[in-house]
Amino acid sequence: MKKVIILGIIAMVIVSCGNGLPKIAPTLVTEKLPHDSDDPAIWINKENPEQSIVFGTNKDEVNGGVYAFDLDGKIIKEKSLTGIAYPNNVDVEYGFKINDSTETDIMVFSEREKHQIRMYSIPDMTPLDNGGFKVFTEETDVEMKRPMGVSIYKNPKTEAISVFVSRKNGPVEGYLHQYSLESDSLGVHANLLRKVGKFSGKKEIEAIAVDDELGFVYCSDEGVGIRKIYADPKMGNEEISLFGGENFKKDIEGIAIATYPNDEGFIIVSNQQDHSFNFYKRSDNSYVKTLNLGTLETDGCDIVTTSLGKKFPNGLFVSMNDEKDFFYHAVDALNLK
Repeated sequence: MKKVIILGIIAMVIVSCGNGLPKIAPTLVTEKLPHDSDDPAIWINKENPEQSIVFGTNKDEVNGGVYAFDLDGKIIKEKSLTGIAYPNNVDVEYGFKINDSTETDIMVFSEREKHQIRMYSIPDMTPLDNGGFKVFTEETDVEMKRPMGVSIYKNPKTEAISVFVSRKNGPVEGYLHQYSLESDSLGVHANLLRKVGKFSGKKEIEAIAVDDELGFVYCSDEGVGIRKIYADPKMGNEEISLFGGENFKKDIEGIAIATYPNDEGFIIVSNQQDHSFNFYKRSDNSYVKTLNLGTLETDGCDIVTTSLGKKFPNGLFVSMNDEKDFFYHAVDALNLK
């Protein structure tokens, strides 16, 4: 009996240590959610950065939600959304024009079981989508209609805003759909721009991230590698590169883009079953390093590299942890410079 107990303790230690890398402890851990945490997005309050909000999805088929957290990791109940049919991924963008008269920041998230994406203005949390925008409408296979990943693109030249959406399953060509988000006197509309992106057919593509400034989209073909395409349809649909597959233990998951001046920065990707994150140069996507940030089975992550006040003076990295919560790391702890 003693041997069994000792072996059990050793096994627990091995699992908690994960990849054997030294663990970088989080600055803080958020309050726990009622269901399954998945993907975060950080909204910067430009007037008062210390009042910025982290939105995190909570997956459940009946009473899922997108919860709002403050920078102390506490749930902001009045800005949290519940009663959502399996929200998966979430993203935010700034300066969406409503009928050419006013601007608002926006949040978009996928509602998988209703085969749609949702769009809200933030921080007031007003729905702008008249109940949701249906996606992948031409499909007859239910698995190909179920949206997962979302990432918003704002063209720096035209300021046009669109959203890339991935799904539970799809074809080997045109796995992602890109929808323009437009407003007129009749309301806000999501119009299909194009079908783009290759798929290996091996697992699925969930995580998507757009580098607005450089005009690239990155998505995780989970069993193969990170795919890179152009964000602007005018640049064409050809895949630019497929990289990183050799650096992952199993599933390639959440993507965050750390941006710095002069095209510097990092593409940060969750190495899910290794309980770690791989870092690639933003400029040429070459591998840089792997860090253990203490999370388990991370799906989604997000990062900002501007000051959010005293606690996060050089930015914040947020990552999902498989214990119904999210980890906050001050960007300084990642040693990116």
